[in-house]
Amino acid sequence: MPSPDCSPRTKKPQAGPLKRIIVLGTSGAGKTSMAMELALTMGVPHVEFDALRHGPNWAETPDDEFRESIAEALSGDRWVADGNYSVAREVAWPRATTLVWLDYPFPVVLWRLTIRTFRRGIFRIELWNGNKENLLDHFFTRESLFLWVLKTHWRIRRQFRELFWEPRFAHLKVVRHRSPRAAKAWLRGVAAATGADTKAGSVRAH
Repeated sequence: MPSPDCSPRTKKPQAGPLKRIIVLGTSGAGKTSMAMELALTMGVPHVEFDALRHGPNWAETPDDEFRESIAEALSGDRWVADGNYSVAREVAWPRATTLVWLDYPFPVVLWRLTIRTFRRGIFRIELWNGNKENLLDHFFTRESLFLWVLKTHWRIRRQFRELFWEPRFAHLKVVRHRSPRAAKAWLRGVAAATGADTKAGSVRAH
């Protein structure tokens, strides 16, 4: 078996149809945007793990309930989901057929996170269950996503490399994108291969 430090298994757009995909990446990489666009392209439901994890007033769904919600949401034959939650991995990854990894350099992630944070904060965009981000929290509290990304970006990348080589996940095809441009090009390839123009639903908690 190759060392976990080697590049993970990577695939170009599969010859066969994509079925059950989870989009991964550090916070700010654009997992949800990518997953929503991919789901729309494929004409399948989109499952956003954050929407199932965060209740009203940012109350965190208990782990057991969270895993049950994910299992139910991923019970179909075709879907696109996004989220890194390790607590849900044993439920979600065995069910998936493909992992799309947005493995972007730290400066790219930081820039994308900055744009997203200011857009959400300034326009008071509702995320899940009435929750909205407070712009000041990202600069003056320990809840800052900037601090979280700084602490976890490289650790999560190492963890993914190790997980991809574990025998229990050998069934998964890994599509690794190292830049937003590469991800967009791959998505265009998927669109061309499917030839579909249908709208997908989105699984969100209410």
